[in-house]
Amino acid sequence: MNKSLLQLIVTISETRSFTLASEKMNMTQPAVSRAVTTLERDLGVTLLIRDRRRGVALTPIGERIVRIFREILQGYEKIDQEISSEKGLEIGSVRIGAFPVASSYFVPKLIRYMKQQYPNLEFSIVEGTIAEVQDWLDNRQIDVGLLIPSEETTDSFPLYREGIYAVMREDHPLTSKDIIHPEDLREEPMLLWKAGYEPPVLKWFESAGVTPQVEYILYNYRTSLQMILAGEGLAVMSELSLLDLPPGICLKRLSPEAYRDIHVATSPENERTLAVNAFIEAAQALFPFEANRKPLIDV
Repeated sequence: MNKSLLQLIVTISETRSFTLASEKMNMTQPAVSRAVTTLERDLGVTLLIRDRRRGVALTPIGERIVRIFREILQGYEKIDQEISSEKGLEIGSVRIGAFPVASSYFVPKLIRYMKQQYPNLEFSIVEGTIAEVQDWLDNRQIDVGLLIPSEETTDSFPLYREGIYAVMREDHPLTSKDIIHPEDLREEPMLLWKAGYEPPVLKWFESAGVTPQVEYILYNYRTSLQMILAGEGLAVMSELSLLDLPPGICLKRLSPEAYRDIHVATSPENERTLAVNAFIEAAQALFPFEANRKPLIDV
């Protein structure tokens, strides 16, 4: 197996298509098929399932093998970067995964900062839920992830602490209160984000022994704001999702105060490339973590 073959198998797994993989690898489709068939025959296992309707899928052993292939390819990149660094050049790539709010606030600033110092570095960005970002990181599909840490998060650095607020329509009776307690929301229909967004919110309710009456489960903060405007419920949401509020929305501080920490998560230190280490340094320089910093919004 050579580097090109490893790249081919990983590309097929990501595109789920022999045709798209052949285009990306600048190969003919018959050549791709022959390469895969030969590799599977040599290994004695089936890596890929071909389905005309659903596209290409990995078998369980294929998933495990592709993860190892990604780690090997990352090793190749580390070698290239070390050689370039010795020559006084900075090359390489950083694959970034982030949930949308973190992506829009942090990633443009980080990339601009990085390109000023390392103009030859390349960047790619994928957005998804916090759970998806963690999964991409675990499977080495990305190099760094911006996420809310969980028990599955091992190698990470705190980047930003954002406050959490009660969000309601401006004509709601609770707008007469300056501070919202969990008990105030006990009987209110609530909107809740899932896929990794909800733990800090649920923890706040649990601190008072209150179980929220979840009316809708959502995955997009803009949808949440529009549902609130439509009178379909209230929400407890984080600061960065509330920077550009539509008219008619009111925010209230919480008691006890609540927050969530956004982390930069990576692969273990011994697997990181020079480019990834530079990204971590840039993140810490641009956004020094301050637990008691001044909020971005004034409530």
